[in-house]
Amino acid sequence: MIHKYRFKNFFSFAEETEISFVLNRQVPASDLVFESPGGTRLSKILAVIGPNASGKTTVLKPLPFLGWFIAHSFITTKPEKENPVMSHFFSDMEDSKFEIEFEVNGEHYRYSLVINPERVVHESLHQKTSKFFSFIFRRDWSEADSSYDIRQQNFGFAVREAEKVRQNASLISTAAQYNVPCALELVNYFITFYTNVGYGGRTHFELREMYEASEYFHGRPALRSQMSDILSNLDLGLAEVIIETIYYVDKETGNTIKTKYPFCIHRYGKQEQTLSMGFESSGTQAAFLLLMKILTALEHGGVVIIDEMEADLHPDMITALLDLFIDPERNPHNAQIIFTCHAHEVLNDLQKDQVLLTEKDPDGFSDAWRLGDMKGIRRDDNLYAKYRAGAYGAVPNL
Repeated sequence: MIHKYRFKNFFSFAEETEISFVLNRQVPASDLVFESPGGTRLSKILAVIGPNASGKTTVLKPLPFLGWFIAHSFITTKPEKENPVMSHFFSDMEDSKFEIEFEVNGEHYRYSLVINPERVVHESLHQKTSKFFSFIFRRDWSEADSSYDIRQQNFGFAVREAEKVRQNASLISTAAQYNVPCALELVNYFITFYTNVGYGGRTHFELREMYEASEYFHGRPALRSQMSDILSNLDLGLAEVIIETIYYVDKETGNTIKTKYPFCIHRYGKQEQTLSMGFESSGTQAAFLLLMKILTALEHGGVVIIDEMEADLHPDMITALLDLFIDPERNPHNAQIIFTCHAHEVLNDLQKDQVLLTEKDPDGFSDAWRLGDMKGIRRDDNLYAKYRAGAYGAVPNL
């Protein structure tokens, strides 16, 4: 579970920006709030709202980037490839900085990364013991020696192998290849980040995703049943969603491919018709794909990161999907979701502590702040009405 993360000099955010799920004791108890095994009060939901081009998507990007870098950078990046980071256009610094605090199995960690396209400059992992953080490893680039100074404390990675770490790979991702227990535990955590955000922003729907989701649900009957029930209850005119085997010819190879594909059952009285998901509305297709991410996170207690939650979805459908996180029975492991949204009606369903606002000034510098941290915001305020009236800022200047 995520406590908070910070980033600096990353795309349109030049100054250090903190995104926090941490809540103080003054925040009323509700199903939007839970207490971590370590005793920290956290939010299950964080909605990111602001004008177009204000930096909403960029607020999300550090999470999938860190998840990929920590878990997969060693195995998915060629040695000669640059690191996929971009500093602010007008920054004098090349380095981008990231920090994330999170809990895994009741242990509170802090991971820090300073990186530029050429190399990792600094990487460190700390674990909280009592009130303080103690380092597990620290890795710093030495310009004088053109090598890394690596120090470890109970990390357990053989020194000879650690010294071979690439400039475009995480020490954690590298250590996981050698079955270092701590590294494996962290990799397993960060692969539970379910997102539609890539380096260039929101990834758009592709047919292969429909196949992948179908294969996924086919192999998990319990989740398939939940998916079908939820879609049927979202007033989409569906009675049931089933997964069937289909065959198609690959255009490039000419080979016949066997795969799974979703079909929707429609009933009228005693009549029944089956329709391919490909002929359903874009909203139905979007909800189907989104549910693969959401239901998996709910099952394991992961983190869902969604850009443009409202894409193809009615605002009431967004509320229904968020209710899955709010309901303790549906979300027994306290999965979290952070998402951007232009459907401002969602403000009617959230407290001020679950809302993050973004804004960009005329010079191209973005800023983000949590609505609950602003002075003068009452808990009984009509957040939707006041936001639409411009009381909180972060609205288009048209």
